[in-house]
Amino acid sequence: MSRKKIAILGGTGNLGYGLAWRWARAGHEVIVGSRVAEKAQNAAAELNKKPGAGSIKGADNLSATRQAEVVVLTVPFAAHAATLESIMPGLSGQVLIDTTVPLMPPKVAVVQLPEQGSAAVITRETVGDRARVTAAYHNVAANLLERDVGIDCDILVTGDDPETRKEVMQLVEDSGCRAINAGKLANAAAAEALTSLLIHINRTYKTSHSGIRITGIEKTTLSS
Repeated sequence: MSRKKIAILGGTGNLGYGLAWRWARAGHEVIVGSRVAEKAQNAAAELNKKPGAGSIKGADNLSATRQAEVVVLTVPFAAHAATLESIMPGLSGQVLIDTTVPLMPPKVAVVQLPEQGSAAVITRETVGDRARVTAAYHNVAANLLERDVGIDCDILVTGDDPETRKEVMQLVEDSGCRAINAGKLANAAAAEALTSLLIHINRTYKTSHSGIRITGIEKTTLSS
């Protein structure tokens, strides 16, 4: 495994919190990012109490971005544009993994994709060549990532550059999930839309962690 320095923006939220712990436990150097540095530092201190966390650090979003090789965006869609704008000065070719789902309250169980096609496409249009944009982790339950349990959900990874996509797939595997090569970044629209379906399924079947599995694949390889 190649050790990476990973900044998780929105790392004080459930998804970011779970990913921070899992990647730190796998041996990566993790920085939790937040709009307020103190909030990120407090979250990092709590995470470091978890088994195998190691030495997670906390910083404001821009500082975390500047230090990282991989930047992971785990903020709500309402904060998506502002967060991207705030970190632009710190982007200099990093891998940027966007986990954002364009949920539109109060109808979060109804698919409502943006005019551009997806949140991931908005990210690519916003940052341009400042970062290598990919998308992943739209359909996994955050409450499972926070626990020491197996994850019965595949992670669809999309991105336009095959080598970057492969790099992100390895990080997905490091987090204890099965990575699925889902093709170009435009395909992120399908993964983002699935989240609303899963919210509806959770409500209907009284669960909190429905997910997806791609059948017909015995063993995935990290191919482009």
